[in-house]
Amino acid sequence: MKCSEMPYTRVDMEEVKKFFEELIADSKKAASGEEQFELHKKYYKFTDEVFTNMKLAVFRHNIDTTEEFYSKENDYYDEITPLIMKYTNDYMKVLYESPYRDYLEEKISKVAFKNIELDNKSIDEKILPLMQEENALISKYDKLIASAKIVFDGEECNISLLRKYLTSKDRDTRKRAWKALSDYFMSVTDEIDDIYDQLVKIRTKQAKELGYDNYVELGYNRMRRNSYRRAEVENFRKQVRESFVPFVTKIQELRKAQIGVDELKYYDNDMFFKDGNPAPTGTPEEIMKAGQEMYRQLSPETAEFFDFMIENELFDVLGRKTKKAGGYMDFLPKYKSPIIFANFNGTSGDVDVITHECGHAFQGYVTRNDEISEHNDITMETAEIHSMSMEYFTYGWMNKFFGDRSEDYLKMHLQDSVTFIPYGCMVDELQHIVYDKPEMTPAERKQVWKDLEKTYRPWLDFDGDPFFEEGGFWQKQGHIFWNPFYYIDYVLASVVAMQFKVWMDKDFDDAWKHYLQLCKLSAKDFYEPMLDEVGLKSPFRDGTIDQLTADMSAKIFG
Repeated sequence: MKCSEMPYTRVDMEEVKKFFEELIADSKKAASGEEQFELHKKYYKFTDEVFTNMKLAVFRHNIDTTEEFYSKENDYYDEITPLIMKYTNDYMKVLYESPYRDYLEEKISKVAFKNIELDNKSIDEKILPLMQEENALISKYDKLIASAKIVFDGEECNISLLRKYLTSKDRDTRKRAWKALSDYFMSVTDEIDDIYDQLVKIRTKQAKELGYDNYVELGYNRMRRNSYRRAEVENFRKQVRESFVPFVTKIQELRKAQIGVDELKYYDNDMFFKDGNPAPTGTPEEIMKAGQEMYRQLSPETAEFFDFMIENELFDVLGRKTKKAGGYMDFLPKYKSPIIFANFNGTSGDVDVITHECGHAFQGYVTRNDEISEHNDITMETAEIHSMSMEYFTYGWMNKFFGDRSEDYLKMHLQDSVTFIPYGCMVDELQHIVYDKPEMTPAERKQVWKDLEKTYRPWLDFDGDPFFEEGGFWQKQGHIFWNPFYYIDYVLASVVAMQFKVWMDKDFDDAWKHYLQLCKLSAKDFYEPMLDEVGLKSPFRDGTIDQLTADMSAKIFG
């Protein structure tokens, strides 16, 4: 079914309440594991319907944040989502405490039961109003960012549409564009500070109500960190500081030569070539057509997947002024359909959507018929491997998008991917510091970011810009507002995806076979055992980052 034709019905909370009360009562009376699992299938069917309607409403709101009907629906889901989470959690607790637990673990997986344990520690009726406030604040941030009107050289842009000027080959143009972006954020920084300050305090209050010292542990539980915790993440960041930061500093010297400047300024940060970054040569329609050709050639599985996406119009990728910023993939369980949201803006980022978000969507597609929903409850450090690895697996087709500048694109992508690693760690460390000390003022938080810049991006020169120089850059990073502690997942996944890059350069078919195996494993096993099973090294293991630094350095510097 085409995405636009999928019917939407508002979720009725009376129905939700009645369903879960009956399911919980029946489940407690189950006389066998088999009977309890049959009841659990009712949970799948009901929640597939509920979550599909919720996701459709949010997706349609994101497409046009000014449209009144779905804007109201989005507000409604901000309000009821915590209640649905509470009902779900109450039901899952019955499974967790079931006398037939061994049977259920066999059917659903041990991973699912570990996740139930973490979910149980993450929610309680007494914090539901705080969770609703949190959702409303996140939506407030999103609307503020989506409504940005930045007039540049006579064109009114939102942040996504300004991107083509931020990466203009003309240095003066991009300097002015970055100044325009900085001016916009300066005009709303107090409002963003206030939103974030309230978020930190509300999240901390939830943690205290649940008996935690601060939000960090609660945040880890909400991210379902079922295989590693803070100590492992801190050790990982330490390895990045020791190995990747010097490596990336060296890349900046290379980039300086590539763009022909004596000194790199912050407005050069996303530039890789003197004659400008490679941009896709076609229209959005031509990009999508090239993507279809690419996936038809990559493998039978990707051919089937992309044809399905095109036939059912499961993409909304054109940039528009009232559209939410960013890009993502989601999955509509009722229709077994991935959906992709993005903002094409004429830059290489348009192609990244066809590779990165399609990596997520492909994984969702190949496992769509698994009747056990928990098998697809993938934690994000695993989910991002599917997307980031797909960026590398599609390298051989970049000429379809970039023509005679495809080699430039590959150089840029590799350098940019490596450069991202310290930045991602910096975003993560900021959040640990903030939630350890929730009483910090907005000015103190900006100072923390400013200090972290010196550690993780020592080459960066903000050239006296009054917003960025004073530690404001993090305010444009939505993940900090949406999902605390999510961002490190991109970094962990990048490190694993780079291992696939090294592998495919030696034996592409073998690497692809193991990638497909990882996609199909989904969330059936824990993170590190799953990596072991497909022949990849854990990012947490001492030596992994050192080895990867050497491997990637050889690819970039020869």
